[in-house]
Amino acid sequence: MTAAYHELEQRFARLNALREAAGVLNWDSSVMMPSGGAEARSEQLAALDVTAHHMLTDTAMGDLIGRAEQERDRLDVWQAANLREMRRAWLHATAVPADLVEALTRATKASEMVWRDARPASDFAMVRPYLAEVVRLTRQMADAKAEALDKTPYDALLDQFEPDGDSREIQGVFDDLAQFLPGFLDDVLAHQDRQPAPMTPEGPFPEAAQTALAKRLMETVGFDFNHGRLDTSLHPFCGGVPDDLRVTTRYDESDFTSAMMGVLHETGHAMYERGLPERWRRQPVGEARGMALHESQSLLVEMQACRGPEVVGYLAPVFREAFNGRGDAWSADNFRRLYTRVGRSFIRVDADEVTYPAHVILRYRLETAMIRGDLAVADLPGAWNEGMHALLGITPPNDRLGCLQDIHWFDGALGYFPTYTMGAIAAAQLYEAACRDVPTIPGHLGQGDFAPLLTWLREHVHGQGAHLSTDEVLAQATGRALDPEAFKRHLKRRYLQDAA
Repeated sequence: MTAAYHELEQRFARLNALREAAGVLNWDSSVMMPSGGAEARSEQLAALDVTAHHMLTDTAMGDLIGRAEQERDRLDVWQAANLREMRRAWLHATAVPADLVEALTRATKASEMVWRDARPASDFAMVRPYLAEVVRLTRQMADAKAEALDKTPYDALLDQFEPDGDSREIQGVFDDLAQFLPGFLDDVLAHQDRQPAPMTPEGPFPEAAQTALAKRLMETVGFDFNHGRLDTSLHPFCGGVPDDLRVTTRYDESDFTSAMMGVLHETGHAMYERGLPERWRRQPVGEARGMALHESQSLLVEMQACRGPEVVGYLAPVFREAFNGRGDAWSADNFRRLYTRVGRSFIRVDADEVTYPAHVILRYRLETAMIRGDLAVADLPGAWNEGMHALLGITPPNDRLGCLQDIHWFDGALGYFPTYTMGAIAAAQLYEAACRDVPTIPGHLGQGDFAPLLTWLREHVHGQGAHLSTDEVLAQATGRALDPEAFKRHLKRRYLQDAA
């Protein structure tokens, strides 16, 4: 290890400790903070963001990176990858002036807090000027980063969430799915219409009982409550840090199934974070590779594993016990039909695997248009409704079920949405490869034993951190880079063959 590289590790450890503190404050603002604390919290987060930005853009940082790169041959493979990711972070930071960072932080916190009131009120006009300001500032940031990174403005935003992501490749994948999915959806719906409709277990399902069940399911997957907790928020998410994970969900006492699958989804995120290489805590190479792999882990747990026949067979009696259920509605066969039910729905987080990509494609088209300047924020509700009708044949009756449903844009996360479907494709590839390498995995899952699957993921995905690119992780684990064919095979098998 060189002196310059050693100093960089120390600097990034301090920097990322500050970012971890900001993450816990963000969790608190979504879970526990009273609404009257919003202004103070915005000031706190802005101060932390600006301080972190100053640390990263300190002139000494660039000099240290340059000196360490000149002595790269003295670094091992992981140190060299860490240095590469340090330069990526430095390039992103130095491209944006501190006053723009501060302005964007304030704008996103204000927009997010207003969104929390606008969404239940279905009042886009309430939050429109706040979102317009977020988009305006984000476009400024995208332009600055595009110049520094030699990318298009949208790809510069995408790089924040999916390093080296390329919108041209994404467009190719989305075009492939756009050709496949409409006809496949028609086939699935026709097949589904010939089957008995699933029965819905009758509630009410008290929130306390749902919480207890959710914690049991999390522990089944492998979640360690000595290093995490479960809480309630308006929008489910996984936050915190690898040693202190914060999972949230929302409950509906008339339907427990949505909350349970939401918990399993977020637990997949948590297991990825918990499995990141401990040796590289608070270093760039010790972080998740990108959001495509992150989403692959949540979707692998929720969709690939927990909606599969083996885990549903295990879960049915667990559900029955939790709510004293009786009758055929609590059978494994009925839950299998419930959890593989396909339909055209308004809400992305409640969408099934077959229609989910259409939700993502819609958001991808809209956010790229906003960044290009082709779509004004004022026109977003109409464009959303037109796009939903074109892709899924339905039109939201109000903005709560339309453009207000997700927090991402209001929180400044433009360039994020394509990673959801990239993650679904990666999840199918990884699960297929895991079952090929360890054929006993499905049988273990049927007994509520996730250990063999988790062990495989720890080795092939979690433990890699940001050491390899997304495509390199997938190629080493599955034999090929991101490829939608495994996803198509999975959909055909689950919704046409297994459902026969």
